[in-house]
Amino acid sequence: MCAGEKEISMAKYLVIVESPAKVNTIKKFLGSNYEVVASQGHVRDLPKSQMGIDVENDYEPKYITIRGKGDLLSSLRKEVKKADAIYLATDPDREGEAISWHLTKAINMEGKRVYRITFNEITKTAVKESLKNAREIDMNLVDAQQARRVLDRVVGYRISPILWAKVKRGLSAGRVQSVALRIICDRENEINAFVPEEYWTIDATLSSKKQKKPIVAKYFGKGDKKVDITSKAQADAILKDIKNSDFTVSEVKTGDRTKKSPLPFTTSTLQQEASKALNFTTSKTMRIAQQLYEGVNIKGYGTVGIITYLRTDSTRISDDAQKMANDYIKSNYGDKYLSSSANAKKDDKKIQDAHEAIRPTNLELSPIEIKESLSRDQLRLYQLIYKRFLASQMANALYETTSVKMDAGVHRFTVSASKIKFDGFMCVYTDSDDEAEPNTLTSSMEKGDKLTNDGVDAKQHFTQPPAHYTEASLVRALEELGIGRPSTYAPTIAVILNRRYIAKEGRNIFVTEIGEVVNDMMKDAFPEIVDVNFTANMEALLDGVEEGSVKWKTIIENFYPDLDAAVTKAEKDLEQVKIEDEQSDEICEMCGRRMVIKYGAHGKFIACPGFPECRNTKPFFEKIDVACPKCGKDIVVKRTRKGRRYYGCMGAPECDYMTWARPKDTADAARIFEKENRK
Repeated sequence: MCAGEKEISMAKYLVIVESPAKVNTIKKFLGSNYEVVASQGHVRDLPKSQMGIDVENDYEPKYITIRGKGDLLSSLRKEVKKADAIYLATDPDREGEAISWHLTKAINMEGKRVYRITFNEITKTAVKESLKNAREIDMNLVDAQQARRVLDRVVGYRISPILWAKVKRGLSAGRVQSVALRIICDRENEINAFVPEEYWTIDATLSSKKQKKPIVAKYFGKGDKKVDITSKAQADAILKDIKNSDFTVSEVKTGDRTKKSPLPFTTSTLQQEASKALNFTTSKTMRIAQQLYEGVNIKGYGTVGIITYLRTDSTRISDDAQKMANDYIKSNYGDKYLSSSANAKKDDKKIQDAHEAIRPTNLELSPIEIKESLSRDQLRLYQLIYKRFLASQMANALYETTSVKMDAGVHRFTVSASKIKFDGFMCVYTDSDDEAEPNTLTSSMEKGDKLTNDGVDAKQHFTQPPAHYTEASLVRALEELGIGRPSTYAPTIAVILNRRYIAKEGRNIFVTEIGEVVNDMMKDAFPEIVDVNFTANMEALLDGVEEGSVKWKTIIENFYPDLDAAVTKAEKDLEQVKIEDEQSDEICEMCGRRMVIKYGAHGKFIACPGFPECRNTKPFFEKIDVACPKCGKDIVVKRTRKGRRYYGCMGAPECDYMTWARPKDTADAARIFEKENRK
């Protein structure tokens, strides 16, 4: 299908890419017979002023030229007229396929030879190879993107007006975003409902002539029976029993433990690790990865893409990439560091495997070699990708493990330690979750050895609620639940952040009051839309469209009537209920009216119903029926500036009581306050 360069000696070929950043990089690879231009993303979309879906005419989308793209399209039409053949080289995914298709509709290409080319990396070899494998536009990919776009549009444009009527104008609902919000709200509810349980640990510091340093052994139980310590009285009884007891080694086990080399990065795992190791947001990770993919100016190489395509859920790598890695590892580390088997996960049904994993395009371009050509953040992310890929192709690490049981009377303590026998992949990469070993056993212990008791420490603990989501853990949850795809994780989180449905403090994500209201309304009126399993099934149907087994309009035909019925019912219920402002027990000190509870951009507040004559407003505080242990006034629900919920005294600022955990009663409030301030 490809129009070869020898076919017409002076032929002019036009290559259309998405991003202007790729233009110079690709033009350099192709020579003077090729003109390379950018579409700058989508050129057509659904109109903003209306839903743009003709539900009476087979759900046909009404595409229009995006405002501001007229001059660009005129310029592209001129280039198309001059070209003998056009190569559409937009990104190698559903979105890119759809952009190429929209270009053929927005620009008259009749009588021209039009080809679709894709490449997973922007290197000379990959771009040249793509020209040899040019093809037609894959309408299955286009239709999968159209289905997602239409689904998202009908949900947003039908449900958002309900939010305006019931909550406040300016709010909006999204198909995937609403499910993500629900996942976060469900976690918040788990945290708020959590009842901590007391438990104790006992650690013994022991020394012997065989050990250079003391070791810390943990209480296990009585003999082989595990004992959980749930009270101070129980802990004190154990301490009394072992006070004058000798510690004797009763069992020593040694063995080996293998730590497998990591898989190369997918979009999801890159976002998670960049969040944990570099403190990058998901959107920042994607923005910088895009720069590394599109090309950076490397001294001695010119502008070249240094990583492969960044939107992927596959851990597969090409044969060429594996050979590149094998040669590099042999040359720089030796044969023993080479992995004995290809390291790739292939059993996950959700994986599309359309692209390779994210990896460097050339291992000779090491982070140290090109550090002067990259910004600080580019270097840090590239280093992460580079080391992870190299590690994925290296041998497993091997640990020597030692587990020791020791008895003090009837009570048993245990200690375990490990040391590296062979570092394998760990010579280049360690995960951000890896922790240092607390104990080092410097010599072999034997059964019957005596240890000196240097002190025993009993500590009180309370079970902890589930952790708040971070961007990293939310991406992992979305991926595990099958919500969205690699290209949707970052924009989904960005949207609910921008709408102020959630807020971040440090790395933790919290639901704002307005987010809680929107989530409650969506669960009440549109339970199917925010159902995790329903949304995951919808993703599977979109995959079916891509594979050609499902017609995209069939999905819309099956979905829209139910949505329409739910919207109609919600509108009817709203009319029957007639939303009115909730009255508070506050009296306006300016005009004497009973004040009402309203919703603002940041949640609830109290306002005088006499507006605009009376403009008196106050913060709204929800009482939890618990008295402050410091001054006796009510403890109320408050919010930080970013929207995180906390519990504070109504007497603030005179009273400084505040906690993050919700107290059950006054005694519990005192305990939580002491614990949080002790930290």
